[in-house]
Amino acid sequence: MSDATNMLVDGEWRTDVRRDTGDSGEFERTETSFRNWIDGSVPEPGADPVDNPEFPAEPGRYHVYICRACPWAHRVAMTRALKGLEDDVSLSLTQPERYDDGWEFSESEPDPLYGADYLREIYTRADDDYTGRVTVPVLWDKEAETIVNNESEEIMRMLDTAFDGNGVDLYPEGSRQEVDDLIDDIYPRINNGVYRAGFASTQEAYDDAVDDLFDALDEYDEMLADRRYLAGDRLTEADVAMFATLVRFDHVYHTHFRCNRTGIHEYDNLWEYTKDLFQTPGIERTVNVDHITRHYYKSHESLNPKRLVPTGPDIDFAEPHDRDALPGGPPAELAPDATAD
Repeated sequence: MSDATNMLVDGEWRTDVRRDTGDSGEFERTETSFRNWIDGSVPEPGADPVDNPEFPAEPGRYHVYICRACPWAHRVAMTRALKGLEDDVSLSLTQPERYDDGWEFSESEPDPLYGADYLREIYTRADDDYTGRVTVPVLWDKEAETIVNNESEEIMRMLDTAFDGNGVDLYPEGSRQEVDDLIDDIYPRINNGVYRAGFASTQEAYDDAVDDLFDALDEYDEMLADRRYLAGDRLTEADVAMFATLVRFDHVYHTHFRCNRTGIHEYDNLWEYTKDLFQTPGIERTVNVDHITRHYYKSHESLNPKRLVPTGPDIDFAEPHDRDALPGGPPAELAPDATAD
């Protein structure tokens, strides 16, 4: 049985509610609650752009709350950076550690909009009777003063398709079904697969999760032998989703979540692919390994009671990779000096 879940119940903060594992000991992720879409977004292959004048795609109107440690928030930060939306969609950070009070702001990284101490205050500002978990990322409408969406995949899609940015297209027409199929496969087996292993409370549930995870990693390692990106020769949302897990794997999932059959740096193709994505203009500055390690090892007391943070491994994502020999490459719109805050 996992620790009790900290969450809001009718607008009040509780630290003793609900379990995240089922009766069989398998980790179960709670669905997010705010699911609105920005006008002009394209949610799925063949769909017409969303018609939602309540949330127009206006530069400067929206803000995203993230934590650099969180892989779900990271995919949003990467999309924002790759699309060149830093001036159009503002961003702020919570502290990497998450204790009984949930995601917290700090003096060095205060909430720029309302001076909140905790992210839960943003949730109750949107709904003072909110019941549910308080998660990152959060897409906030500064004009309507409410949460638009707190589901990372949907925020990623909105930033990608509702705003022009620098012209980078991570969800290209003609490849949308393939991109969606890849994301749908990566999520349960890899993105959430590491969590299924890490928070399993029975040996059987853990064994099943680890088998599924490494079967998937083996398959994608083989796939990437002759293609630069998951959908072929161009960077897409599927690569953004995959990278968020791969870049964390050897520092936290390998040891902290007991996914230790093989490190990503030991794979022939996944390792070169990870370095290639890390070195894509705009992505490197969205990665904070210190925040990643501090979050996982300090926040999960049930897995690491003394909250000691390891000093390794010594991995260099910036070392040369061999992916330039494959067809394709980063979008031409990404200048070599592209950055993200």
